[in-house]
Amino acid sequence: MDLRQLEYFVAVAEERSFTRAAERVHISQSGVSAQIRQLERELGAELFDRSARAATLTAAGQAALGHARAALSAAGSVSQAVGDVTDLIRGRLTVGMVTGCTITPLFDALAAFHRAHPGVEVRLLEDTSDRLVDGVRSHTLDLALVGSAAAEHEGLDSMTIVSERIVAAVPADHPLAKRSSVTLRDVSAHPVVCMPPGTGLRTVFDEACAAQGLRPVIALEASAADAVAGLAARGLAVAVLSASMAAPHDGRLTARTIDDATSPALLSLVWKPDRSPAAREFLRYGRRAFTGGSDERADGRVTTT
Repeated sequence: MDLRQLEYFVAVAEERSFTRAAERVHISQSGVSAQIRQLERELGAELFDRSARAATLTAAGQAALGHARAALSAAGSVSQAVGDVTDLIRGRLTVGMVTGCTITPLFDALAAFHRAHPGVEVRLLEDTSDRLVDGVRSHTLDLALVGSAAAEHEGLDSMTIVSERIVAAVPADHPLAKRSSVTLRDVSAHPVVCMPPGTGLRTVFDEACAAQGLRPVIALEASAADAVAGLAARGLAVAVLSASMAAPHDGRLTARTIDDATSPALLSLVWKPDRSPAAREFLRYGRRAFTGGSDERADGRVTTT
C-alpha cells in the first residue's frame, strides 16, 4: 500500500467514476484500475461495487475512505512542514517601516529573529504608510509597521502597537501654550508643520479637519518627528504630533492635546493572511517584543507616523 494508491482510491470514491478519477489524477483509466485492484488485493476486500454504472463504495470501501483521506492529509502536512523549514532556512524576510519612525521593539524583534535564523536574509525598508500597506498587499513586503487612522486594513491581518491622541506642540511663548485647551480651529488659525500625506498621523489630522470643514495651512512638512519638533521650536509653525513624539521635546515645546481630534493615531504591524514561513516565524518575535514578553526588549520611544 502506498500514498499513490490511496490518492487514486479517494479520487474514484469522490468522482464515482474511474474515468473521471483518471482525468483528475492525470493517468490512464487502466492505470487507476490496476492500482485500485492491487490495493484491494493487499487489503483482502473489494472497495468498489463495479456492477452498477457508477463506481460505488462497498462497506469495506466506506470504512477505508476516512482513513485514506486522513493519511493523505497527514502526508501533506509532513511535506508542508519540511517545506516551511527549508524555505525559512533559505528564505528572505522583507519588513517595511514608516519613514521617520523609531521603534526599539521592532529592532529587538529583528535582532532576535536574525540570531535564531542567520540563514534568512533580512531587509528593512522605509516608506510612507500608504505605500507600505500596498507593498504588503502585493507581496513586495512580508510585513510592515505602519501609521494609520484605522485599526483594520482590507485584506490584511494586523496588530495595533500604539494608539494615542494627536497634540499641538508650540514654544512656551506661543499663544496656544497659554491656553488650557486647544481645538482644531485654534490650531488652524496658525501655520502648521506636520508629517507628509500618506502617513497615519497626517491622515488623522486631515480627516479631523475635513469633518469640521477646516482647511489649515500646512506650511511645512517633515517625515521625522524630531524635524517637525525642531521647526516648531524655532517658531515657524504649530507642530502636529502624537503624544509620544512630542514628549522628548518637553523642555522646548509645550504640548496640548487637540480636544476635538478624538480619533487616535495608530501604529500597527500588518501582514497578509497567507504569509511566508519567514514572516510567520518573525511574528512570534514581534508579538513577544511589542507586548513586553521578551527579556531582550529594550525600553525605547515609540513614535507613530
